[in-house]
Amino acid sequence: MARYTGPSWKLSRRLGLSLSGTGKELEKRPYAPGQHGPNQRKKLSEYGLQLQEKQKLRHTYGVTERQFRNLFDIAGKMTGKHGENFMILLECRLDNLVYRMGLARTRRGARQLVNHGHVMVDGKRVDIPSFRVKVGQTISLREKSQNLTAVKESVEVNNFVPEYLAFDAEKLTATFTRLPERSELAAEINEALIVEFYSR
Repeated sequence: MARYTGPSWKLSRRLGLSLSGTGKELEKRPYAPGQHGPNQRKKLSEYGLQLQEKQKLRHTYGVTERQFRNLFDIAGKMTGKHGENFMILLECRLDNLVYRMGLARTRRGARQLVNHGHVMVDGKRVDIPSFRVKVGQTISLREKSQNLTAVKESVEVNNFVPEYLAFDAEKLTATFTRLPERSELAAEINEALIVEFYSR
């Protein structure tokens, strides 16, 4: 199954979660899309709740079902809580960390920056969005790419960089200093439901 390329705002409204991180999708119409959206009173089954939680996390990070499942299996082999490890692995993706640095306004924009070869890890160009960044590695932009209008606008607007990234706004570089803690990740996601979904 290929990566989702349909309307992201409609999907955000379906899941009741801002996938872009801006919150604009839910401002005017905070209900499901479609003719019966505002009046839906459908109660989800236990399976429905688990599936919805999985879809929330999968679409938040913009990964395919196969990538999602593979990372879930890798997280299961690590020590610690399965769900937390899984979310930490997702957070370590290169496109996500570029987004967290504030070099792009959305994860989709960050993925495009990586795909087009603008991003370097430890001085080497990396154009794979799913590249897993290790603690201690440095993310930067190529010199030619530092003057991109989209990047400059995004950095000006961004007012928060997580503590696990040591960000230098002048050089547009960041060092991945440590793995994120669960408290620093999406509070609206219940990862226990995702673990239950795949444990069926």
